[in-house]
Amino acid sequence: MISRSLARALLASVALMTAGGLLAGCNSDQVSLATNAKANQPVPPKLLAAMAEKDMDLQSPILVRLFKQEAELEVWKQTRSGQFALLKTYPICRWSGDLGPKVREGDRQAPEGFYSINPGQMNPQSAYYLSFNTGYPNAFDKALGRTGSQLMVHGDCSSRGCYAMTDEQIAEIYSLGRESFFGGQKAFQLQAYPFKMTPVNMAKHRNNPNMPFWKMIKEGYDHFEVTRQEPKVDFCEKKYVFDAAKPADAKRDPVFDASAKCPAYVIPEDIVAAVRGKQAKDEAEYAKLVAKGTPVARMNTGIDGGMNKVFAAKIPEGSTGLSEGAEGTTLQMLAMAKAPGTIPSHVNPPKPNLDAVASAPAPQQEPVVAVSAPATSTRVASAQPAEKSQEKSQEKSGGFFSNLGRKMGIGSSDTTATTPPPQATASVAPAAAPTTPTTAASRLKAAVSRFVPGNDKKDAAKDAPKPAVAAAKPAEPAKPDTRLAQTRPALKPSVSDGAGEATQIMGAAPVVSSNSFDSRFSAMK
Repeated sequence: MISRSLARALLASVALMTAGGLLAGCNSDQVSLATNAKANQPVPPKLLAAMAEKDMDLQSPILVRLFKQEAELEVWKQTRSGQFALLKTYPICRWSGDLGPKVREGDRQAPEGFYSINPGQMNPQSAYYLSFNTGYPNAFDKALGRTGSQLMVHGDCSSRGCYAMTDEQIAEIYSLGRESFFGGQKAFQLQAYPFKMTPVNMAKHRNNPNMPFWKMIKEGYDHFEVTRQEPKVDFCEKKYVFDAAKPADAKRDPVFDASAKCPAYVIPEDIVAAVRGKQAKDEAEYAKLVAKGTPVARMNTGIDGGMNKVFAAKIPEGSTGLSEGAEGTTLQMLAMAKAPGTIPSHVNPPKPNLDAVASAPAPQQEPVVAVSAPATSTRVASAQPAEKSQEKSQEKSGGFFSNLGRKMGIGSSDTTATTPPPQATASVAPAAAPTTPTTAASRLKAAVSRFVPGNDKKDAAKDAPKPAVAAAKPAEPAKPDTRLAQTRPALKPSVSDGAGEATQIMGAAPVVSSNSFDSRFSAMK
């Protein structure tokens, strides 16, 4: 029986590779899914208990939501009632770029929008422990000419345009996706947002030039919020359309093309009424917040992405960057708490990009508080120059020895181990407009003062223009990664159950169960 199941699993692996080519990020030395112990780790007992408590089946469909500003990944799972309920929220260890959608290859932006994840996008041979491809660019992105590839959700807490978790977290998320495929789900939906689409956040970011796009994807956010069902996503006229259905007099379903005119369609009246009611409440609350002068969020001044506060608290001089901590919670309060997984020594926390700051317009041009400033005065920081080394090349292992060398700290790394400045202080008031012409050095100094507490209180005599190299805090030498290969085991303990329960003898080949990913998926097929 075991021999027959194993043979069927191996045949399924060959069929998958023949039909779809190599899985995303894999290379020619990949092994069968049936022998990949990382990809076959079971769902932790604590998560199984949570599913039972919430009336969920192990193999019921899932849905994933990502929020940059909160630095959180939510896994929702369908209950026996047919609606989705929140199973678990995972803090994101690292994401890169700015709030806003990805536009082009090399901009370091983590994507925003609605994407679909099928079994072929699950990568058990990732250079970042485990991963799955987000599916960027989707039809909407392509219609706008947006470019980029190999945008992942993966482990290793390292990002150049991805959403990075710890290895333990991605192992758990991967197992949930795998089980949903075993249960018959053909693809699970990934919803990526700049922040939770609440009236408060919409008011804080009302001057952001990405607001039209955010309002469009908020429509899908609202559909899910009121129905607790995965919204059906279509594209036409270079926009998103949610839960479209054929008109009553139509003989067939409408055909959508992201670049073409929208076909005739309707949205079920019960969904329309529920969404309209939610949006009316949101808009009323939004108007109140704007009327009372809710401060406008400061635009990105060169910070590269964000990190959840629970991880920033574990790193010397760590910063959450563009992410925000909960009110009343400081990094010092979280320093003694247990981290949800292993934080690698090469983690690169968010910090100002001084090159981008120096080339940006003068700081006084950016609105800091809501004083009925026109939207045209809003400044958008220039994008960071494209880099030659992309997530695509890093995701690929490049062979056994090169991958091993990278993991041991030999060769190139995708992170810069410089010491970040302390967390930005939101209460610092903008400096008075200078009476002398602004220079790159003065703009750099003004920008750095926003991230280094106390710089705004220095004597005026010390504020004379200085060379850019003197304004920036000298970077500490990069600390070499001295990790040995055996310090990064193939299997990671579950973040839900604390210590791992490894039963495999060191050096032994992994035991493949008859219900491995490959054999079970092939049986479903």
